[in-house]
Amino acid sequence: MRHVDVLIIGGGPAGISAAIWCKRLGIDCLLLEEQSQLGGQLFNIFNEIIDYPGMRTKNGIEMQREMVKHFVEMDCLYEVNTKVLFIDERSKTVKVKKQAKEQEICYTYLILATGSSQRKLGVPGEQQMIDRGEVYSASADGERLKGKTVAIIGGGDRAFEGAHLLSSKAREVYLIHRSTRFKAREQYVERIISNPCIKVMTDTEVTAIHGDRHVTSIDLESKNKEYKNKEYKNLLVDAVLIRLGVAPNVDLIKGKVATAQNGLIVTDDVHQSSNPFIYAIGDSCTTPLFSSISSSAGQGAIVAKQLSSMLNI
Repeated sequence: MRHVDVLIIGGGPAGISAAIWCKRLGIDCLLLEEQSQLGGQLFNIFNEIIDYPGMRTKNGIEMQREMVKHFVEMDCLYEVNTKVLFIDERSKTVKVKKQAKEQEICYTYLILATGSSQRKLGVPGEQQMIDRGEVYSASADGERLKGKTVAIIGGGDRAFEGAHLLSSKAREVYLIHRSTRFKAREQYVERIISNPCIKVMTDTEVTAIHGDRHVTSIDLESKNKEYKNKEYKNLLVDAVLIRLGVAPNVDLIKGKVATAQNGLIVTDDVHQSSNPFIYAIGDSCTTPLFSSISSSAGQGAIVAKQLSSMLNI
């Protein structure tokens, strides 16, 4: 059975940073990534990144190239296209699958850098829409959505920013939120509410997405102001952008370490979980409000330095 001192699951900025620091500190380390490339959510950032110290890039893909270049130049050990099937925290082993072959890897310490995923509505037709590739970026797909009727679901910054960006391209933009209270910043809310090209629908939930080859309409369930009666309607749309925030990717570790009510892994100031041999960094343990590329990279450095001291005791 293969053994490494530190095993990292996840190849986004947090995992990349942890691996680079492990390499620098002389720690025997292996990083596993399920996708074909390292980078994680960097591939989903289409706007300019201006707040990462010392590196200003036009989008996440450009930053991914720079980070991976550094990672490779440091000769960090990693495997892509490798899916983690199971974590046995008692025997400190991980079962993985690569190219239809399964193997087990034994670790001394495990770092979870599994990130987060977009929250889903969980309604009929949603997964079919995603499987068809109807997943859009407001900043990158403005031309694709030009002249279309677009529904944006959510009440946070990303939903409001998307509505603003598409209001100059789409024929109609509906911003649909299940409450009358928004999580978006006030300046975003004021800008959208005053935009005549955007129709804001509050106290409204999407209950189904229709369309065989592409989205054609959505079903809505709306409460009236007295919250007593409900109105049901079908709205014709050409595209749906779901902006409900993110959920941590922690299924592999559920029940094995302590998690908070919001699903995040509970960690201490050096990112150790309730299991002394398992650490968590990045979006798997960070409240979305405080999540950033910078914080993820910093957490990777903290854990690597902590493990260096533990391994050298």
